[in-house]
Amino acid sequence: MSINNGQFPRELEDEAIYIFREVVSQFERPVLLFSGGKDSITLVRLAQKAFHPGKIPFPLLHVDTGHNFPETIAFRDALVQELGLELIVHYVQDAIDQKIVSEETGKYASRNALQTVTLLSAIEAHKFDACIGGARRDEEKARAKERIFSVRDDFGQWDAKRQRPELFDMLNGRINVGENVRVFPISNWTEIDVWNYIKEEELAIPSIYYAHDREIFERDGMIWPDSQFINKTSDEQVLTKKVRFRTVGDMTCTAAVESEADHIDDVIKEILSATISERGARMDDRRSEAAMEKRKNDGYF
Repeated sequence: MSINNGQFPRELEDEAIYIFREVVSQFERPVLLFSGGKDSITLVRLAQKAFHPGKIPFPLLHVDTGHNFPETIAFRDALVQELGLELIVHYVQDAIDQKIVSEETGKYASRNALQTVTLLSAIEAHKFDACIGGARRDEEKARAKERIFSVRDDFGQWDAKRQRPELFDMLNGRINVGENVRVFPISNWTEIDVWNYIKEEELAIPSIYYAHDREIFERDGMIWPDSQFINKTSDEQVLTKKVRFRTVGDMTCTAAVESEADHIDDVIKEILSATISERGARMDDRRSEAAMEKRKNDGYF
């Protein structure tokens, strides 16, 4: 149902709005997982439309690694204030301080994988039974296996073999005590669909999605933001280049691309001609062939 350019296919919006309304009708304590990235911003707009003229009837949850892009955190806080949304933040640092998880060390150290424990703790603490997220099937092989309503067991774990059939528009949210469902309203969208929607809806997004001058260094053929959170070696020199980010995550695992695209039309043209996938700039997906599926099995979103 994706398109190469031009207008956004409104049937995708209709489907997502239907999914949001099904979530509220079938679950008692849903939550929207919000990263401050373009996909979760799109979800907020869809939720607004689904429940207009009322307010969004569930909170936003952000699992903060402490190593996020400052532009993303500033955008998150501004959006929540502007729309009058309820925001719940759980911090990976708390789990580290409590010795529930251990900080990674070495050249490729990242807190990205540590988010799983914090997410599961937040779900348990607030008794959330449905967690809405912006994963799309075109992003990565493990995500392509997900259903729109994806059941997690009482340990928060995912089993691809337990996926339920979803015939036509029938979504089965029946779960046992302790289980929860991860919900993907834009599962059938592509990266270009999201960008076309942002353009048509005139949505504001963090500035790092557009080309800007930034201090960076190069490693393993990829461009990394210069940050106190990334362990550089003595031979990794800091340069200034014009870059942008196709995806937003922990700074320690999210690489940039060289770009001159400082307007949404230029971004769309650039994506159409790209030779690597959106998540090709995510080091966490490069750790092994089945990296994402392993993390999902353990409870990662």
